[in-house]
Amino acid sequence: MTTETITADAAGTWKLGDLPVHRIGFGAMRLTGSAAFHLGTPSDRERSIAVLHKAIELGVNHIDTAAFYFSSLRSANELINSALSPYPDDLVVVTKVGPFRNYSGEWGSSARPDDLRGHVEENLRQLGRDHLDVVNLRRMRQDSIAEHFGALAELREEGLIRHLGISDVEPRHLAEAQAIAPVVCVQNRFGLDLHDPATDELLRICGEQDIAFVPFFAIAGEGGSQGATASHDDEVLAIAQAHEASPAQIRIAWTLQQGPHVLAIPGTGNPDHLVENVAAGAVRLTDEELATLDALHQQAA
Repeated sequence: MTTETITADAAGTWKLGDLPVHRIGFGAMRLTGSAAFHLGTPSDRERSIAVLHKAIELGVNHIDTAAFYFSSLRSANELINSALSPYPDDLVVVTKVGPFRNYSGEWGSSARPDDLRGHVEENLRQLGRDHLDVVNLRRMRQDSIAEHFGALAELREEGLIRHLGISDVEPRHLAEAQAIAPVVCVQNRFGLDLHDPATDELLRICGEQDIAFVPFFAIAGEGGSQGATASHDDEVLAIAQAHEASPAQIRIAWTLQQGPHVLAIPGTGNPDHLVENVAAGAVRLTDEELATLDALHQQAA
């Protein structure tokens, strides 16, 4: 498929609260190096900045990031600030809090509720913003998220945060959060080759309640934070060939066709891959192709 002229609006739009975004956005994690959270080989700074400029050129107006996205020399938030500030009026920058890394890159224990103000303020400082558009609370195996989400809800009341979301949760956590403050998005790991009944249920609930469902690692497969998988089922390869598309583009297209409320945030540090990812928003799978891929999803572990 021809990709150069395809922009993010081809995927359609949705709203994060009152903020309209194109349904295909950009995940900033891989801007910092060849693998997530890798301290040995930082990315080329100019290339990472070029990726961000290209994203805006292609109409991407939803960027997902976090203060803990950094490698030995690169910070995703700092790159975003350097490349895009002053920010376009329609750009929505979504960040997340909960996990914690110290300055040497080591993971610490998950944040306590009273730590979250400092994490939000650090994101504000790094991004050069006076408020954050959306902040996701990433659950770190807690049984209840009420205290943590309540702390973020207080920061929302103070005007430091515009909208709230939650990540890595079960349906009961969504109900728990909604009893405290509105939830505009749910981020869970979800993809063609990952079948988790609780996440599938969240996908359905979010659709019924007009909440954005934002999968992460949707094209990574078993690679997870290390990057896109090179292992593809024959059915995926055949459908990709029929559309003159890459297997990754078919995975993105399948994700987007799970519902109009589903947003994709594929990440890359490669400008060419970015162009391909955005172009996937124009791929329309047939009912038969969707059924084939849905069956693969149901069979996945």
